[in-house]
Amino acid sequence: MTPFRPAPAWLADAVFYQIYPQSFADSDGDGIGDFAGITGRLDHLAWLGVNTVWLNPCFASPFRDAGYDISDYFTVAPRYGTDDDLARLVDEARRRGIRVLLDLVAGHTSDRHPWFTASADDPEDHRYIWTDARPGPGTDRRTGPGAGTDTGSGRDIRAGSDADTPPPAGFVASPGARPGAYLPNFFDSQPALNFGYARSDPAEPWRQAPDAPGPLANRAALREIMDHWLGLGLAGFRVDMAASLVKDDPGQGETRKLWTELRHWLDTAHPEAVLLAEWGDPAVSVPAGFHTDFFLQFGGPTEGRPLRSLWNNRHGTDNDGWDPVECFFDPGGEGSPSTFVDAWRDAVSVIGDGGHVALPTANHDFARLNCGPRTAEQLPAAFAFQLTWPTLPAIYYGDEIGMRFIPGLPDTEGSVLGPRYNRAGSRTPMQWDEGPNAGFSTAPAADSLYLPLDPSPDRPTVAAQRADEGSLLHLVRRLIALRRATPELGAAGGVEVLHSGYPFVYVRGGRYLVVVNPRATPAVCTADAPDAPDTTHARALEASGVAVDGGAITAQGFAYGVFDLTPRRPVG
Repeated sequence: MTPFRPAPAWLADAVFYQIYPQSFADSDGDGIGDFAGITGRLDHLAWLGVNTVWLNPCFASPFRDAGYDISDYFTVAPRYGTDDDLARLVDEARRRGIRVLLDLVAGHTSDRHPWFTASADDPEDHRYIWTDARPGPGTDRRTGPGAGTDTGSGRDIRAGSDADTPPPAGFVASPGARPGAYLPNFFDSQPALNFGYARSDPAEPWRQAPDAPGPLANRAALREIMDHWLGLGLAGFRVDMAASLVKDDPGQGETRKLWTELRHWLDTAHPEAVLLAEWGDPAVSVPAGFHTDFFLQFGGPTEGRPLRSLWNNRHGTDNDGWDPVECFFDPGGEGSPSTFVDAWRDAVSVIGDGGHVALPTANHDFARLNCGPRTAEQLPAAFAFQLTWPTLPAIYYGDEIGMRFIPGLPDTEGSVLGPRYNRAGSRTPMQWDEGPNAGFSTAPAADSLYLPLDPSPDRPTVAAQRADEGSLLHLVRRLIALRRATPELGAAGGVEVLHSGYPFVYVRGGRYLVVVNPRATPAVCTADAPDAPDTTHARALEASGVAVDGGAITAQGFAYGVFDLTPRRPVG
């Protein structure tokens, strides 16, 4: 197989920043963030030092799933502005050395997309997955927003008394003239695009091969969508649910072939563009064609083991059916970094120099760093780790100031996924200053905002932390600058773990010692193994609560430190 073109050189130095556009900055006072608002805050990002921004979906949508239900891939949602507003955002970001990536929802559309409304009336249209079987009387299999009626056609989706054999579980009754039912990908208002099935089954005649006309048309559409936006100056895409395209795909072999084909096309048509996977298993996704993949709270060989992400304690969002667990970055000190380190080593041993692993602080689907028992005083240690480990860091908007996960918010655009799974708490408005609406919006009342603000009187803000050199914001800025100025601390530098516990101790590039103690109580270890580096001349570059004395390392609660081990040359 033809090898991929090497990843663009700029990617190795990327520090990602995820912007949830509804909640970042509102320029027109309607209570919802927009492109012009983001443009007006680019100086904050440039000052912070991030150089790559990922925007959650900003395409036309009925917003039943906060924009992950797209009704037109080639048109931006009016709530965010115009194509010209997006173009200006991209241009202004480029002037500040910042690239902009969009979110590509590849596996499904809205049920209001013209592709779907046409398919719902045409039995010969195979852009989606259809079965001729129909639900029985009174059956309503919809589980997402808008269940029961109104899928965009205005028709009642419940079948009448002439229903035939019920469709398989998970299928939803056709809203159009076409008989039968369609397969959704997530909410029922998100019909799955047909990329085929890896395995056929005579009992399920709707299973088409990945090279059938419908699946091939959808592959071509992905190229057309990417080509359009990359041609306008965007730097790439984060791909939603990237592993979900081909159905019944053991080992995801056919899905991997699909992305391999798209990567070869991208290497030729847009060689400086990148693809980030929401796959959760870099050892699979990167060899398949992605330039990088996130270590998330799901996916990969450690499926169901939340310690992998180091800071997912099952508090906040992703806790339906789970009891909270002790993870490494919680104050109780009951976790271990070993699960993460082992999974990371396994991934990079497969990836080699073919791509990268990305590590997010949080995202729009999972709880923020500041949640549950973890508080603001623990976050410096988390960032000291994230910005010195050989992964690509991705900062979720507001985490750089320690914004909190806010429980108990109303269901907003499909944010609630279960009795204890509400994503709205991670999507609240950015807290810029102490002014009205925390500087997010000039909307006349707080109830006009997309989501409520953190109600706490001591909520963190950018303005307050900019004025405080000892703040988390300034620390994050200094750590990003240190990483960018020090190749050994970047994605390509080597790493040697000296102590996998409390404190977590490792050396980057044979020269930089990093000590992290995210628990509330002190921790001590020794670095006196025969192959351990000499710490005699350890010089703190960024440190709080860590002492290095010969081979002994002492870390106070919530301590962190980055040290240069190189002896200083005498002056004169």
